[in-house]
Amino acid sequence: MDTQKEALRRIITTLTNKNEELQNFLETVDNTLTGLQEESCKVMSDLEAELGQLSSTLEEKGAELRGIIKEEKCRKEAELQSLFVVFQKQLSDGKFALLSCEELLEFANQTLTITSEEEFLKAAKQIKERVTMAPAFRLTTRPVVSENMSQFTADFSAERVVLQRLHFLPVPKAPEINISRCIVHDNNITVTWRPASEVDGEGGPTEHYELEYRKTNRDSSLRAAGDACWEKICDITETQVTISGLKFDSRFISVRVRAKNKTAAGEFSESVTIETRAYNFGFDASTAHAELKVQGDTVTWEPQGVKGHDLRLRGKESKSSSRSATPSPNKVAGSRAGRDRFAGESYTVLGDQEMIGGCYYWELCPLADWKSFSVGVAYRASLGRFDQLGKSTGSWCLHASQWLQSSLAAKHNNRAKALDWPLPQRIGIYCDYDNGDLSFIDVDRLRLLHCFKTKFSQPLIPAFTVWCGGITITTGLQVPSFMENFLSTNRSLSNLSQ
Repeated sequence: MDTQKEALRRIITTLTNKNEELQNFLETVDNTLTGLQEESCKVMSDLEAELGQLSSTLEEKGAELRGIIKEEKCRKEAELQSLFVVFQKQLSDGKFALLSCEELLEFANQTLTITSEEEFLKAAKQIKERVTMAPAFRLTTRPVVSENMSQFTADFSAERVVLQRLHFLPVPKAPEINISRCIVHDNNITVTWRPASEVDGEGGPTEHYELEYRKTNRDSSLRAAGDACWEKICDITETQVTISGLKFDSRFISVRVRAKNKTAAGEFSESVTIETRAYNFGFDASTAHAELKVQGDTVTWEPQGVKGHDLRLRGKESKSSSRSATPSPNKVAGSRAGRDRFAGESYTVLGDQEMIGGCYYWELCPLADWKSFSVGVAYRASLGRFDQLGKSTGSWCLHASQWLQSSLAAKHNNRAKALDWPLPQRIGIYCDYDNGDLSFIDVDRLRLLHCFKTKFSQPLIPAFTVWCGGITITTGLQVPSFMENFLSTNRSLSNLSQ
């Protein structure tokens, strides 16, 4: 009976997963159809706009050429009009010269009939002088303006051939993401791809690329319920791009890329799912001390029943008034009901995700005007309701304080080791569960503050103590590359009892 129930449960689970997969597929098809209709309208509108611009350009060019011809015609007509008086004088001079030529011709014919040599020579001399001085030989008979307009002849046969060859831009083919060269490093993802021309020797010209990525918890290209929307990186000119500043708060990140030319975009490549391992956790508000307020990734100390406690005014008060207005951490007691996980002087809150096996990393930053905090790890069962971090065999922490004087110390098993280093403003916490390493790093100065070396025997939980002020944490971080420098060097281990 139990075997049949278990088999039935597996069948139900399989059907549920298949049903969800089919629903996601139908949603994808519906979105694709909607996108197709919108894209068709867009490209049709773009085509009409391009044809309109082409027609407008032809009209503008035709008007320009017609204007040039009209301008030349008007110029020649203006010159002819301005020379009309000259032409009239030339015509009058021409008529007078014609009469002179006729008279001279008649005189020359008469001279040919003279028989006396002396009279003939005298007449010939007169003819020569009259010919030299005749207006007909000084008259310009060449017009200053020509009717020729052949320099404006147009031949658009080559352009007509080009217009007849007009067609849509060749669409680039989808690139291929080279998954073997994609690198996940320091919460950055470098994605590399090969252009379609390198894959199959085909595809249109490519001017740039567009990459899209989204976070998902499924190792599948289909979008599941709760997945983020695609985010874009545009105008990529190289065949790789780095997605930086990511918070790895999902199991995977899906990426896809497409090539684009002047206005056309090709199809997206096959989506590639890249695993993004990181430690994600938040504060477990149910474990918080009564005077700790949890808001997202921030915890602040808000004492109850203490008059005169104003964080904005505390910095302006004198040391004596600060002591009277802000109670010592050893004198303030919790007052909320027994449902709280921590009470009394243990201003503690735990994380909501355990650590067992593997490496983990997160960071902490104190808020402005803080006075005291501790950060570390603990066995959940090792902390009693009134226990403080670092005072039991099952808790390890870094304690920072600027109450009365600045101090920094590593604490474990009720023993403390003072650290000679300025108070850090950004602390990295690294835990290698399998090797028993717990390290604290000043991230801004890249300094290893302290490293506990032990052997963990139970699941660990992040633990925090806050008094007078607040802290904020950053999770979803990979183990940063600079940790290799600390892990590869021979460092002194803690002198505290393990």
